[in-house]
Amino acid sequence: MSKRLASFHGPSTPTSSPVSQPRHPGTPASPSRASETTIHRKARTLLQELRSLSHAWDDVVLVDGLNAARTLVDTRTELNNAFAVHAPGSLPRSPIVGPKLAVMEKCIVQLDTVLTKLQKNLRRMGTAVDNLEALYHEVQKTKGPKWCKEEPLWLSWSLEKFVLSIGSITTPYHRSLVLLDGLVNQLRSHSLSFETSRLIINQWIEQLYLVENGWDAQWEDICAVEVEKWDAR
Repeated sequence: MSKRLASFHGPSTPTSSPVSQPRHPGTPASPSRASETTIHRKARTLLQELRSLSHAWDDVVLVDGLNAARTLVDTRTELNNAFAVHAPGSLPRSPIVGPKLAVMEKCIVQLDTVLTKLQKNLRRMGTAVDNLEALYHEVQKTKGPKWCKEEPLWLSWSLEKFVLSIGSITTPYHRSLVLLDGLVNQLRSHSLSFETSRLIINQWIEQLYLVENGWDAQWEDICAVEVEKWDAR
């Protein structure tokens, strides 16, 4: 990922309750808010892209990934139950072993595909963050550091504050990917107990690192307040 704006100073995490800066009656609105420019459009587009990528992440994890993981655990449990009702050393009369193993192997392939999609998603999130930083450097050349630092883009946040704060958004998703990769590796084992499998499924659903630090927890409310036309289609 590109440079992380080492020359910046100030807080690097967003506040949870953005507020507007009070203005005296009759004070004209900021020129930035009076007329939208390419700067505003580019910044909003990149922030909306990050939101879309975070929602796509949830879809991949909680739809594709969860379905594959549950099917794998259920099929493995069904096969174990089929063996449990027979005498030790004997096999079920119906040919269920081969088909069940085929389903389980297919699920493992699907889980590997989920991890690949998430890796791609994370790279795209990093690119969006880098592009927002590149926008900052571009604007700094034309409008100067003071404008980037002090001029509100829409309500109260400056371009510099957006860039400084958004830089850490990929961290919880990277941690989540590492966790999910470990869970998939555990699920590969056909000797995994049902209880352990159940705990893995619960961890998969929880997405521990995103509960408090994912996009919806950290950024959606901020952007809804701070970014004009945030939900415009």
